[in-house]
Amino acid sequence: MSEYTDSLRDVFELFGPITVRRMFGGHGIYHDGLMFALVADETLYLKFDEYNLGDFEREGLEPFAYDKGGRVVQMSYYQAPEELFEDRELAAAWARRSFEAALRAQAGKRKTKS
Repeated sequence: MSEYTDSLRDVFELFGPITVRRMFGGHGIYHDGLMFALVADETLYLKFDEYNLGDFEREGLEPFAYDKGGRVVQMSYYQAPEELFEDRELAAAWARRSFEAALRAQAGKRKTKS
């Protein structure tokens, strides 16, 4: 892990315990076994869906995207606002909304498999 990913435990301490796992050149950030954030190039991205997308758009934040064989792939994560690194309550609120988005995505996958 890096100092950056290690610091996220403090950032999200009011939200609850997190685990960090290496993945595809970055890190997945998990709470209760569910990924709600990721880190790529020392930048934190939080999960979004239709219910919290407006929060990210109002802040003018950028979506996470990467190049895959010459085409840009966008995932369901947006850059986290810088303010949450200085405000633990704000960090907990953003984390909670992103975790809820991850829960909804997981529930949708279960329905599709049934």
